[in-house]
Amino acid sequence: MRAGVCCAVFLVFSGPALAACPGETQMEMNQCAADGYAAADAELNHAWGVAKRYMDGFGAGDALLDAQRKWISYRDAACMAEAAQHEGGSIQPLIWFTCLETLTERRTADLLGLVIE
Repeated sequence: MRAGVCCAVFLVFSGPALAACPGETQMEMNQCAADGYAAADAELNHAWGVAKRYMDGFGAGDALLDAQRKWISYRDAACMAEAAQHEGGSIQPLIWFTCLETLTERRTADLLGLVIE
């Protein structure tokens, strides 16, 4: 009886995640990760516009632009290092795009935090 309940609970919780982003093969999981990063990047671009206009109002837009360029270099280097251990493997794109998505989401929050504070 307990095993049946456990499996039923697992099926209920695992269903929506698979439906939101199917990925049973490595290629599908890689594409899903790439799509996740693309969505995060679009949100970052919106946040960038808001933060840049706000900082321009204080005369700090150029400083923010410099920081953003340095952040992009950091993001790319950090994700390259994280994915390097999987060089040549089919999982490498998944690791790369997941890292990009994670760091991009953090940066989006940071940029929006400038405007809110």
